[in-house]
This record gives sequence, C-alpha cells and structure tokens, in this order.
Amino acid sequence: QVQLVESGGGSVQAGGSLRLSCVASGYTYTSCRMGWFRQAPGNEREGVAHIDSVGTTSYADSVKGRFTISKDNAKNTLYLQMNSLKPEDTAEYYCAASGRWSCEYNDWGQGTQVTVSS
Repeated sequence: QVQLVESGGGSVQAGGSLRLSCVASGYTYTSCRMGWFRQAPGNEREGVAHIDSVGTTSYADSVKGRFTISKDNAKNTLYLQMNSLKPEDTAEYYCAASGRWSCEYNDWGQGTQVTVSS
C-alpha cells in the first residue's frame, strides 16, 4: 500500500526558513508528477510547487523565488525548501503524488503544519 508521510513543519518567524520532507513508500513505479499543496483555515487547497518525472518544476506565483521543490529518487523523498517565509504562508502543507502514466494527483499525505509569525 502506498503511503506519503510529511515532516519538517513547525513555527518560525517571518523571514525564516523551513524544509519540508515527504517520504514515499509502497510505490513500484515513478510517479508522473509529485507536488506540494497547502490549505489555510477558511481557504481552498492550493498547489504550491510541482515536479515531474524528469525534474521539470513549476511554482505558484506567490512562492516563486522563495520556495524550491526537489526530490531524491534514491531516498524516495520529496522536499520543499521554503525561504523568506511570510505570515501568509501559514497553512497545512500536503505532499501529493500522481500515478505512473497519468499526472493527476491521487495519493495524499496527512499534512504538516507551518506557522509563520510576524
């Protein structure tokens, strides 16, 4: 059974940094795409960053230049390096993975909380 487990969340002051990790287990294939999403209370879930099987990345405009998505295939781990954090980055962050041939997300982690204080 596939599983995604996030870690690395926490509380930080504005301007600080955090690195989120997502360990994938149970996969017998390389996902077409993996990504990070976030959801703040009262808001819809939004895509933050995505990376495909060949390493092509994309970012939400709100995090461009501050966040970096990467993956270590040998460790089955997805990362999100978050720098210059702002209070508006406060949210629950989720890791997601697609299938092998379809890039539609269908597996989700349980989330990790990021809180940025001003």
